[in-house]
Amino acid sequence: MSTGGADERAFLALTEKISRARGVSCESYKNKCLKRRIAVRMRARGVHTYADYGELLDRDAREYQELLDALTINVTKFFRNSETWEALRPYLVSLASNRPELRVWSAGCASGEEPYTIAILLLETLGEGRASIDATDIDRLSLERTRQARYPQTAFSEMPADLQQRYFRDGQPIQPVRDLVRVLPHDLTRDPPPRPVYDLIVCRNVVIYFERAAQERLFQTFAHTLAPTGVLVLGKVETLFGPARTRLTVEDPRERIYRKPAAS
Repeated sequence: MSTGGADERAFLALTEKISRARGVSCESYKNKCLKRRIAVRMRARGVHTYADYGELLDRDAREYQELLDALTINVTKFFRNSETWEALRPYLVSLASNRPELRVWSAGCASGEEPYTIAILLLETLGEGRASIDATDIDRLSLERTRQARYPQTAFSEMPADLQQRYFRDGQPIQPVRDLVRVLPHDLTRDPPPRPVYDLIVCRNVVIYFERAAQERLFQTFAHTLAPTGVLVLGKVETLFGPARTRLTVEDPRERIYRKPAAS
């Protein structure tokens, strides 16, 4: 019996334990991603086998939260990939032309740079009072950082300086920006969309961590949740596939912008 096989069984037993204990859908994540993030916590706690780490979780409930934080870590900045946001502007104008208010979902919001970027883009493009944004994430620390909304200067390295000066004070977004954003806990692999239907869904650099079957389910959810003519934006290394491809049309392949056709 190979050590590799025993190691895989121990890894499977550990992920099943985590799923049962904390409701995290480990089977939705790619194994390579899971192993890398679990290894970070194992090194931090000085344990060397999955079995030993499982015993540590039994002894120290706080470690579950540390592990969840490691599994969902996401590095982001304001106006990251600025060309994507510029490409999105005309779609916002088009959507707002026949809606009193745009409903937006920032799915997997990390520490909040993305939903606040969307809020600023909406204020710049449409003015005040024209949108509401649901910023969701599974990670407790990410949600708390989004609520606190206090950012270091490094978070602004891709943001136009004039926008930073206009919309931030001492590293925090001004109140009109914050007023557009509602912060909610949400697990993309398990929970229904928080407030369908949406006119715009932005989910960038999140689904790449999921197994293909979980990705297909999530894309189907997005397609179902979008209003007619609604827009989906994915990350630059992500591509829509599976049944959702028949329900959404590619509008900008370079910037990964998709649109739901108007109802017939």
